[in-house]
Amino acid sequence: MAAVVIAQFTLQIISMVMVGHLGNLALASASLASSFCNVTGFSFIIGLSTALDTLSGQAYGAKLYRKLGLQTYTAMFCLTLVCFPLSIIWFNMEKLLVFLGQDQSIAHEAGRYAAWLIPGLFSYAVLQPLTRYFQNQSMIRPLLITSSFVFCLHVPLCWLLVYKSGLGFLGGALAMGLSNWLYAILLGSIMFFSSACSETRAPLSMEIFNGVGEFFRYALPSAAMVCLEWWSYELMILLAGLLPNPELETSVLSVCLQTISTIYSIPLAIAAAASTRISNELGAGNYRAAHIVVYAATSFAVMESVVVSLCLLLGRNIFGYVFSSDKATVDYVAKFIVNICASAKCFLSYNLLMDLSTEVQVFMSTHVKAISKLYSSATSNCCLKWLTGIARGCGWQHIGAYINLGSFYLWGIPFAATLAFWVNLKGVGLWVGIQTGSLLQTFLLALVTGCTNWENQALEARKRMALA
Repeated sequence: MAAVVIAQFTLQIISMVMVGHLGNLALASASLASSFCNVTGFSFIIGLSTALDTLSGQAYGAKLYRKLGLQTYTAMFCLTLVCFPLSIIWFNMEKLLVFLGQDQSIAHEAGRYAAWLIPGLFSYAVLQPLTRYFQNQSMIRPLLITSSFVFCLHVPLCWLLVYKSGLGFLGGALAMGLSNWLYAILLGSIMFFSSACSETRAPLSMEIFNGVGEFFRYALPSAAMVCLEWWSYELMILLAGLLPNPELETSVLSVCLQTISTIYSIPLAIAAAASTRISNELGAGNYRAAHIVVYAATSFAVMESVVVSLCLLLGRNIFGYVFSSDKATVDYVAKFIVNICASAKCFLSYNLLMDLSTEVQVFMSTHVKAISKLYSSATSNCCLKWLTGIARGCGWQHIGAYINLGSFYLWGIPFAATLAFWVNLKGVGLWVGIQTGSLLQTFLLALVTGCTNWENQALEARKRMALA
């Protein structure tokens, strides 16, 4: 699953890398457009689709296989409808960005880039439910094969469209849409023709519309949970556009966000595995097995975060060349990474680890204190990813939405703006501020997870599947 998530995330990274070598204006415009599209479109589609982590995962655990297929079709229909108003927003992106105070030249190019991303939005409406259809059955091999194939094809396709077709930076957006549509077609073909999907492959019928209400009942809080966090990070890109030298600040902050998104693909995979296993076990009534999954996810998340953080710090001086040939941009990326680690050391002296025993207590770890002083920013975010996976598996999306609202919008973003504009830390201040919000979010989600009665969760899941 880690390989699958990495392959999916790096499609956008590859497009950014190709575009970045066309110059700072192209990189800043594509970065701003990608951030805006993530905020107003991709994050919303992904957030709505995570309702299937609860519904389909628990249906499969309860052996309601036909219901799993129907829920997948329902999700595709609902998400496609949502894409139409979102595409109208993307067509008018240039006007919105100018209204928000962004540089005119950057806003113009960003608007063109967003228009070419619209086909990719509709592909997401099909791709995300299909991904969760296979994930919730623990059928990872089809996801691995198709995502690897699309990834290998996307590299030469993006290179041709950006450098050889005459489209320039717009080729990066077109390549994204084509690759995602190919991915969706491949997964859909496996779903319809593979014998492994025979039990969960439901026929198309009017029953699809019967589940629209149930889907949105979980999808809307799921979207709020995902989007409130995602939007807070993308808002940093918009705030960076208001700083002096907006091309440099926007480009570098976008590079850091794209990097972090890629780094977090492994903990996101842990979260996906945790969400699938927990929802399956709760649907089957095995609350003890669901409890054990939490222990396993915790161990993997902590080990992964330490290794990745060390690699990020050691490669800081050469990492910027992946995205840009501009020496000033590369040097600022290196400085940015160092300041992120240094700021984490000042603000945080330890990292939270959760020991979810039968007495469900949350305590502070002492044996990793020295490491977490330097890397607590990355570690807290990695732990956060599997905590959100647990929340989705249990159906706690509404709780996660409230936590994200308070952590980022009542604390993280105001603190980030204060550091950037008042304390004059600029882009570094934006990053440090948002990381303090992430730490608060991690603590609150850990507290909710630690206070969970897993036996009651299993009973609720069985009632949800109408089997109690």
